[in-house]
Amino acid sequence: MDSMTTGLDPEQSAAVSAPRGPVCVLAGAGTGKTRTITRRIAHLVSAGHVSAGQVLAVTFTARAAGEMRGRLRALGVGGDGPAVQARTFHAAALRQLKYFWPQVVGDTGWQLLDRKFALVSQAANRAGISTATDSIRDLAGEIEWAKGSLVAPEDYPAITARLRREVPMDAAKVASVYAGYEDLKSHGGDGMLLDFDDLLLHTAAALEEHSAVADEFRERYRCFVVDEYQDVTPLQQRVLDAWLGERDDLTVVGDANQTIYSFTGATPRYLLDFSRRFPDATVVRLERDYRSTPEVVSLANRVIGAARGRIAGTRLQLIGQRPPGPEPEFFEYDDEPAEADGVARAIKRLISKGVAPAEIAVLYRINAQSEVHEQALTGMQIPYQVRGGEGFFNRPEVRQGISALRTASGRGDLPEASKVGDGLPSLVRAVLAPLGLTATEPAGAQAREKWSSLGGIVQVAEELVVQDPEIDLDRLLTELAARAEARHPPVVQGVTLASLHAAKGLEWDAVFIVGLADGTLPISHALGNDPSANNDAAIEEERRLLYVGVTRARQHLHLSWALARNEGGRKSRRRSRFLNGLIPEESPASRIATTPSTKKSGPKCRLCGKPLLGTAATMLGRCESHPTDVDIGLLDALKSWRLDKSRELKVPAYVVFSDTTLTAIAEQQPQDDRGLVAIPGIGAKKLERFGEDVLTVVRDSSSD
Repeated sequence: MDSMTTGLDPEQSAAVSAPRGPVCVLAGAGTGKTRTITRRIAHLVSAGHVSAGQVLAVTFTARAAGEMRGRLRALGVGGDGPAVQARTFHAAALRQLKYFWPQVVGDTGWQLLDRKFALVSQAANRAGISTATDSIRDLAGEIEWAKGSLVAPEDYPAITARLRREVPMDAAKVASVYAGYEDLKSHGGDGMLLDFDDLLLHTAAALEEHSAVADEFRERYRCFVVDEYQDVTPLQQRVLDAWLGERDDLTVVGDANQTIYSFTGATPRYLLDFSRRFPDATVVRLERDYRSTPEVVSLANRVIGAARGRIAGTRLQLIGQRPPGPEPEFFEYDDEPAEADGVARAIKRLISKGVAPAEIAVLYRINAQSEVHEQALTGMQIPYQVRGGEGFFNRPEVRQGISALRTASGRGDLPEASKVGDGLPSLVRAVLAPLGLTATEPAGAQAREKWSSLGGIVQVAEELVVQDPEIDLDRLLTELAARAEARHPPVVQGVTLASLHAAKGLEWDAVFIVGLADGTLPISHALGNDPSANNDAAIEEERRLLYVGVTRARQHLHLSWALARNEGGRKSRRRSRFLNGLIPEESPASRIATTPSTKKSGPKCRLCGKPLLGTAATMLGRCESHPTDVDIGLLDALKSWRLDKSRELKVPAYVVFSDTTLTAIAEQQPQDDRGLVAIPGIGAKKLERFGEDVLTVVRDSSSD
C-alpha cells in the first residue's frame, strides 16, 4: 500500500492496489470511479510496475479524457517524462494511424471525413432514395451502427432482421446506401476518405496484419485502462484486442446497469463476460455512493431492483454515504402545462432557499419535451440553458414549420373555418405534414425527433384554442413569435434542461425528472405496436435510463407526470410502469388515476342532457342553440377585471381568458375552486393565477 490509497474506502483501495493484470471494477453511480482509476494508474507508476508513458487510458468523451489527464497531473504522474495518454478511442486511433500509415499503406494519402452528411446524401441520391435531411441523418446513424457493430453492407439486411432492429427504411435500401457511401469514400479524388469509424478499423487492421507495427506499438504501450466499459462497441473491442495482443495488463471500469446506448451498437457483454475471458481477473465492486443522499440512493436501488434479464444480475446495491436529506417527491398533474408550471414553481422555491440555478436540472426523455418547460421557466423569469440540443424555437424544423405557417396565413384560398378555433389545429397539421408531421410516428431517430418537434407546434395551437376558441392563424403566429422572442436571453448559468441521455455523467443538487408516463418513459417505440413481439430488451433499457436520471441527483429529486397533453385535455395517459411500487402510500400521487373508457360518452348539455359538439358548446356547458342565461352585469365585471389584469401582465386580453370562458363563468357562476375548474379550459395553471380574483368578482356581483 502507498500514498495513493490514502483516503480511499476499502473497495477503492482494493481496486487501486490490485496487481498488474486483468482488473474489472464494477462501479456504481457516484462511487468515485474516476478517482479510483486515476489513483490506480498513479499507483502502478509510483510502484515501478510501468512508466507513465506506457499507459494508454481511453474513455468516451473528450471532457472525461481531459478530467482524467487533469487528475493525473495533480497526482504528479509522469513528472518531466512522457505523460499518460488519456484519450477517446477515436483520438487514440487517429494519433496511431497518422504514425503507422506510411509503414502500412505507403504513399497513398488520406483525409479525415469529419462530416459524412454530404457523402451519404450523394449515395442516397444514386440509390434513388429521399435526400431529405432527417432521412440522411437516419441513414448516417445506421451506417455508424453497422460499422461499430462490424456489420458489412452485404450482411446488413440479414443481421438487422435477426436482431429485429428497427430500421428507418427497407433494410435493402439502407444497405445500398451504405455500400455506395463506402465506394464514394474509396474514390474520393486526392487519396482515401476515412470517417471516424474507419480510424478504428484501419488501426485494428494495421496491428492485426502487420507484425512490425504490432511489435512497435506493444513495446510503446504496456498497460491499458478503459472507462465506461459497458458502452464499448464490437469495433472498439476489436481495437482493444489488437492493442493487447496476448497480454492481459488491462483495467476496465463500468456498470452494466448504466447501459443506455445500445442503439449506437454499444453492448455490455464484454463487461459481463470479462471474468470468463480472464478467469484470474481481480473483480472489485464499488457500491458506496458519495454523490447522493441515502433517500435518493434508496429510490435508485428500487428502480433498478425491478430490472430483469442478464444485465440485472450484475446490479450493484448502492449504499448512500451522505447525511440524510429530503425524500424524493412524486407529483401527478392534469396536463403538461400544469406539470411544467408546477416544476417551475418548485424550482423557484428551491432558488429562494439558496439552491443555485446552475445546480438544478429538468430531465426528459426526448428533446421535444423541452418546449413546455422553456415556456414555464420563461414565464417565471428563471434563467435556463438547453444542454445536448437546441432550444425549441431554435430547432431547424420548428423554424421551418413556423415559416410554412406564415406562408399559409397569406394565402387567400383557405376556408375561414380552417383558420379559426376548432379548425386551427387541423390546419396547422396539414401545413406541417409535408415537413414530416405524418399521421403516425415514423421510424428512425432523426425523423421521430423532427416529428415530435413539429407536433409541439400543434400542441401550442391546441392549447391556445382551449384558452380562446376565436383565435385565428394570425394570432397563433403572433403568440409563437412572442414565445420565441422571450426565449433569447443572454447566455447565463441557469437551470439545465436536458434529455436523460445528455445527462449521463453529470450531476446536480436538484433534479426534476418529468414526463414519466407510459409512451414517454418507456418511450412508445420501446413498447412496440405488435403485442406478440418481445420488447423486453428495449423496455429494460428504458428502465436503465430512468435509473441514470435518478442517480444524477445529489439531494433533491422530483418525479412527475401528466395525465393529458394539453390544458383541459382528455386524461388518457397512465403514469410510467417503472413507478409501480415506488410511490409512498401517503403521497397524493400514490393513487392510480382512472383512465376514461373510450366508450364513455363525452360532455353533455347541462340543460337538455344531449352530447355537446364543438369547443364553444363544451366550454359553455350547454348547446349553443339554447338561449343564454348569462348575468350581463357579472359578464361586464369579468371583462373589466380581465382588461385590468391583461394590462398588468402586459399580454393580450384573450391570454387571460377568452370571451367564451368569461361567458361560461357568468352563466354558471361558480362559487368555489371545484366549480371553476369544472369549466373546460380552466386548468390548474389558470386556477392558481386567476382563480381567487375570478371568484371574488363572482361573489361581489351576486351580493350587489
